[in-house]
Amino acid sequence: MTEPILSVRDLVVKFSLRGQILTAIREASLDLYPAETVAIVGESGSGKSVFTKTWIGMLDANGWADSGSILFEGRDIAKFTTEREWLTIRGKKIAMVFQDPMTALNPLRTVGMQIQEALELHQGMRGEQAKARTIEILAEVGIDMPDVRYHQYPHEFSGGMRQRVVIAIAVACNPRILICDEPTTALDVTIQAQILELIRSLQKKMGVTLVYITHDLGVVANVADRVAVMYAGEIIEYGTVEEIFYDPRHPYTWALLSSLPQLGIKGQPLYSIAGTPPNLFTDIPGDAFAPRNPKALKLDFVKRPPFFQVSPTHYAKTWLLDPRAPKVEPPETIKALRAKHDERYAL
Repeated sequence: MTEPILSVRDLVVKFSLRGQILTAIREASLDLYPAETVAIVGESGSGKSVFTKTWIGMLDANGWADSGSILFEGRDIAKFTTEREWLTIRGKKIAMVFQDPMTALNPLRTVGMQIQEALELHQGMRGEQAKARTIEILAEVGIDMPDVRYHQYPHEFSGGMRQRVVIAIAVACNPRILICDEPTTALDVTIQAQILELIRSLQKKMGVTLVYITHDLGVVANVADRVAVMYAGEIIEYGTVEEIFYDPRHPYTWALLSSLPQLGIKGQPLYSIAGTPPNLFTDIPGDAFAPRNPKALKLDFVKRPPFFQVSPTHYAKTWLLDPRAPKVEPPETIKALRAKHDERYAL
């Protein structure tokens, strides 16, 4: 396998809130490879956005990378402390498409100037050259009459068009990594498909590595090469999209997949995960998911599991994979998914 372009190792991110310390990311590790698409999934509050914002220096003022490393282009960017350092990375090498385009855009500036600003800041373009390239980018993201739209304001655009503008700003400087934070959440289904297809076509053209942050497993199945599952600030399982969907090993991944409405059985209530996520202000001694896991072992409550290897590309943090653990069957929903997969690919 090729060398990763970004390698996160044992990252710990903390926030100071009302005199207390909250540990938002707990020793999370992940590698990104050139031109691949990685989806980071999990419930709201699991740490997906905080994890990736650390890569571009966009934590809130009360947050910091407490330990661990983020290796990118030979530098540990987790140790950056100044805005000048981050400007060599943010937007230029690693860019982000935010969830809500209306709040991501400045309502008092034309969309053309907001895209052009990225070119002037990171590419050194000026005047007519920057304007001409901005109009080209507007056309590349599928906006009609780009020379007219260049002079308009965000409120004159529909939701889908505003999202295209946000994407245009993110790709203006040809970044190596593009982070898409719930890029289709605020859009209707038809527009969602168009935006996903636009991002896919831009990736193919630019060779950029894509990172999707989402809780929509339907989107994940359609776009991802690999999937990382987050819970309570740590990555608890990762593998190829087929391994995560059809051979998941962590009970939390089982629970996420079992919650998919399309896997429900007519006449029966939809599955939901019992309980609530843990309090991140306190120390979590074992597997963070143990109190919500009906199949938890006694060891899950006292000792944190390491990663166990399932295949060369598939790892999961669960004591169920320890050779000494009792045999625990996955839920019927997961067995049905596996059966469908095996039947589809049977010789």
